Amino acid sequence: MGSTILSSPNRLRIVDQLRGLAIIGVVIFHLVWDLDFTNLIESGFASHPIWIAFGRLLAGTFMFLVGVSLVLATRETVQWQPAIKRILKIAFFALIITAATYAVFPSAFVFYGILHAIAVASILGLFFLPLPTFVILAIGVVVWLAPLFFTNEAFDSRWLAWIGFSQTPPISNDLVPVFPWFGVTLVGIATARLISVGRTSSRFAEMAIQNETGRFLTFCGRHSLIIYLLYQPLLLAIIVPFSNWPNG
Repeated sequence: MGSTILSSPNRLRIVDQLRGLAIIGVVIFHLVWDLDFTNLIESGFASHPIWIAFGRLLAGTFMFLVGVSLVLATRETVQWQPAIKRILKIAFFALIITAATYAVFPSAFVFYGILHAIAVASILGLFFLPLPTFVILAIGVVVWLAPLFFTNEAFDSRWLAWIGFSQTPPISNDLVPVFPWFGVTLVGIATARLISVGRTSSRFAEMAIQNETGRFLTFCGRHSLIIYLLYQPLLLAIIVPFSNWPNG
């Protein structure tokens, strides 16, 4: 999902593998959530602070890789047509997720989840690319930390909670607001620049896992969007009927 505007020649297998590992983590995270929701495991396990922290780590990984991917995609020039096409595609599926979750979970629907965040970060990130690396890093840290120092109840509604300054965020099955998560994308841009990931691709290519596991992770990373769109309906289609069996 984080390969927002990459064309094939600019891909790095290690980035795909990291994204693949993250999407597998997302499937595992929500598998536990589904088992908890259907009372097939001890109630409250999915809301344990450690498990919530795991989910935030996964979200952070995707947002960080958006920044890395922006650097890779623009190391020569921004290919605007595929960039806009890719962003619009992600935005479209983000709206589908909103509509689908509203139909199933109207009190906790996804009004600004990870796909929304990736689409917005991909657009905003392009405007920050011309800035010096350390300026991007500094702004990223400020955006990342800002919600720790400022919140206001005026941001509590769903119309404004996506910004990230709400005191009591609305209930949602997935909320990835601009503050702090766009800050992670900016840190990803700065990190990719500092380690020259775009100019020393061959060195980073050697870091990729070359065996069957590596190929599986690469596959998952390159198809993370379709996996994200399909895994939850498939999990629920299996788990919900099973939970309704007698003594299930």
